[in-house]
Amino acid sequence: MSNSRDFVKGMIIGGLIGAAVGILFAPKSGKETREDISRKTQDLLSRAKEEYESAVEKSKKAYEAAVEKMKEFQAMARTKASDAGQKVDDLAEKSMETIDETRGRLKKAIDAGIEAFKEEKEKA
Repeated sequence: MSNSRDFVKGMIIGGLIGAAVGILFAPKSGKETREDISRKTQDLLSRAKEEYESAVEKSKKAYEAAVEKMKEFQAMARTKASDAGQKVDDLAEKSMETIDETRGRLKKAIDAGIEAFKEEKEKA
């Protein structure tokens, strides 16, 4: 954006210098010179306006592209977060299944140990 401003400033300053030099060295009457100055000023202002509008349009497009990219990143982040949440849920479920299986095996082992103890106690 500052490059566009610098360009427009340079164009205006260059145009003014060019107009001043042209006025000083022009062999015309005052009326013709004023008309030339007016015409050149209008041309310069017209070009400056075109450059400004072009810079604004480029800035607008860059802004819109940045907003679109941010929306894409936001959607991608939401998807990744959702995927991570699902993986955590799956892992928690598998962990609970493993704990239940281990608890069941431990209970069977304890029951078998108690049963073996009772059998040994009856034999003695």
